Amino acid sequence: MKKIEAIIRPEVFAKVREGLAIEGIDGLSITEIAGCGRQEGRTGIFRGNTYEMEFSSKLKLEMVVDNAKVQPIIDVLLRDASTGEVGDGKIFIYPVEQAIRIRTKEVGAVAVE
Repeated sequence: MKKIEAIIRPEVFAKVREGLAIEGIDGLSITEIAGCGRQEGRTGIFRGNTYEMEFSSKLKLEMVVDNAKVQPIIDVLLRDASTGEVGDGKIFIYPVEQAIRIRTKEVGAVAVE
């Protein structure tokens, strides 16, 4: 099993979610985050005052899946989360040693299905 973390733009989430659903991926966690990277800071306006925005709003998607589903998920993310601009995000993949569903006590890949 693998854990996939993807940092994406909020505006591409609907398209990514649709692509994941087509691939049969319906279990994921989403966290609203802010971060900075190579993209330049932006200037915002609040009540007539300008200010520098150092961090950009992003979404972090997290999924634990069977190894066979990793590449289809990567393909969806690369296709649907890309705008071609700096700041499109990153994908991280980690090994998962074990998963246990608390309710049924199922262990392994069946616990994340």
